[in-house]
Amino acid sequence: MASTGAENKPLTRRKRADGEDSDAVALKRDRSEPSRLESCLDQPVDSSVREVIKFTPSLLSAKHYDADTTEPISCGLRTMEELLSWKRSEANPFNVAVVPLAPRDPPLARCLQRTMVSHDMMGGYIDDKFIQGTHTEAPYAFYHWQYIDIFNYFSHLLVTIPPVVWTNAAHRHGVVVLGTFITEWTDGAAMCEAFFKDEESYRAVADKLVQISHCYGFDGWLVNIENVLSEVAVKNTPLFLRYLTDQMHERVPGSLVMWYDSVIENGQLKWQNELNQTNRMFFDACDGFFTNYNWTEQSLEFMKDYSGAQGRQADIYVGVDVFARGQVVGGMFETNKALELIRKHNFSTAIFAPGWVYETHENKSEFRKNQDKFWALLSNYLYVHRPASPLPFISSFCQGFGKTLYWRGQPETKRSWFNLTAQEIQPLYYHQNLEAQGWLRTSGCPEDAWNGGCSLLVDGVIPASRVTPVCAKIFSLHVPLAMKTLVTLIYKASTGITVSLELKTTDASQCTHVDVQEVSLTSVSPEVLDDGSQLVSQFSQLCGNWNPGGWTVRCSQLELHGCVLREVCVRIQRDGEAQDTPFNCRVGEIMILDVASLQVQPQPVQGLCIDDVVWLRGAGTSPQSTSPSLRLNATLRWDYPTDLVRHFKVYWRRLRGPDPRIPPGQLVQVGRAYSNLFRVTELVVPEPPSLLELVVEPVIRKGFLVPESHWGRRSLSYTADVTQ
Repeated sequence: MASTGAENKPLTRRKRADGEDSDAVALKRDRSEPSRLESCLDQPVDSSVREVIKFTPSLLSAKHYDADTTEPISCGLRTMEELLSWKRSEANPFNVAVVPLAPRDPPLARCLQRTMVSHDMMGGYIDDKFIQGTHTEAPYAFYHWQYIDIFNYFSHLLVTIPPVVWTNAAHRHGVVVLGTFITEWTDGAAMCEAFFKDEESYRAVADKLVQISHCYGFDGWLVNIENVLSEVAVKNTPLFLRYLTDQMHERVPGSLVMWYDSVIENGQLKWQNELNQTNRMFFDACDGFFTNYNWTEQSLEFMKDYSGAQGRQADIYVGVDVFARGQVVGGMFETNKALELIRKHNFSTAIFAPGWVYETHENKSEFRKNQDKFWALLSNYLYVHRPASPLPFISSFCQGFGKTLYWRGQPETKRSWFNLTAQEIQPLYYHQNLEAQGWLRTSGCPEDAWNGGCSLLVDGVIPASRVTPVCAKIFSLHVPLAMKTLVTLIYKASTGITVSLELKTTDASQCTHVDVQEVSLTSVSPEVLDDGSQLVSQFSQLCGNWNPGGWTVRCSQLELHGCVLREVCVRIQRDGEAQDTPFNCRVGEIMILDVASLQVQPQPVQGLCIDDVVWLRGAGTSPQSTSPSLRLNATLRWDYPTDLVRHFKVYWRRLRGPDPRIPPGQLVQVGRAYSNLFRVTELVVPEPPSLLELVVEPVIRKGFLVPESHWGRRSLSYTADVTQ
């Protein structure tokens, strides 16, 4: 399988100020990996953690933490020795997915023409390897999840473990995530001879792959053997695939094992570009077959009638290389030509390296435009999946990156950022022509946001001839509604228009059939509540004082029985006389809540502890850092139901310094955490002796404030090492 770029080189970091370079520190870490669990669990509740500052090399795993900053990173495994010696106790706790695979409609098993994306970009593990995010000016992100069923993270490492930011974003949208197991060239052939030599050996490899997937929370593997196999090895390959597939199904419900079209039954490396008798033995042993890219329409016609494909056409993923290398159909901005043929013959597809829209276009500021264009061209051949989780349904349209990080319409961090775990449920992005010269478009807008990095921009022109409102469908859903439902809409609109929501529902009894697409929909407009209503007062009290800063916050109520929400639309009505009316509306957030959930009491953060403390002195890696300062690096852990929160805000403050006359400092935000785990890195702290406090605030998905008495707090006192 081709790579789209040179193997990724580690991002450049500054040398540590204590005199040791990164490689030396990495070697020391790998020699000694201590058990840190008891240091955290042994901390008494409400006690202060005590530290004596020592500038010794960190003992954290060099594979899981950046050598200069100690920030957590994702990585794969390069050697068979690494794979066979892998232990759950040594796994990276930060790389464990915190978002379970969400339900969607229709589920994967009912999709007869599936779509997989294989994300091969520049060797992998670039900006996305930084688990807590990074400050990059122009990152690559994917946000057209409603179109795809499976996401495969691909690199040329032996074992590609998907960075957790991808797993979290995909799972939030109900998309299955696969890692990659690949062997290549002469070294790959030698490796295969060793582990395919007998049942014990190939089962040992499969067992480790199952354990890794189960531990990190992703959903299976693409197996890519691109080297020659001996007679014994090729005989054992289907047995390995069957064993791996069975074990994955047992340990990870809904998991998949896919085989890439490479070697054939006699062990030759001979890409077939189709499923046929020479490679059927591998297909029969697993969940799916990913063809090579140089197929023709004759290949598709052959497979359609091939006996080995009967009853499993949905499991044949016809490969499409977006880079259009070799003799291929379509590719680049003509990839739709390939999908047209694939769907004509009723096959699934595997779209390889759609990051082409980013890699090959020099102006990265045009990334959103290019990505939206690419997926719009494919949209006629893709199935739109509906999120099907129960209430609440909430989205502020954040794509997981932006120029500024916002909270409640106000900038929280005024610099570029990237963290796909922050991505929220994505809307439909499209351009629609209206009658006359009218048009309508939905797109991500990083210039302003209510929460996260962007809002949803709905803009266009209402033609003079149009007398009815323009209605932009932004979500297709399958969400059962409560008897009493609260709907909130937050937006900024241009003058001359009125903005409202239109919801389309159906009777829940109609959704019990296998195909729930053909149902009659009823349009409902939620009753807008005035600010003095009891429900709005109750909601406002729970959310605290807002400072909308130009945003309009509108609350509405629905009272329906036995209904399922199927569509959410933004309705734009012209206020004035009939004329061509340009408009724009930034939608900041939509929330749909069960009114009964307003009664739920907030929960406290429990068990906050501090461990893995590393002290550094230097200027740090940030370009803004110039003076050598004392810097704290530490891991915070706590207990809280993560399904209730958007994120956690992590703060610090100085409680006491050398001079007791200095009052305690104010809380200063360190960052956002998206799990019950956060690594504080390069935090500049006062000189010893000193006492500081680390604080964790849950930010509830519904917007309800958690009282400070329920925040997690732990103090850290530290003194200088008098022995040095």
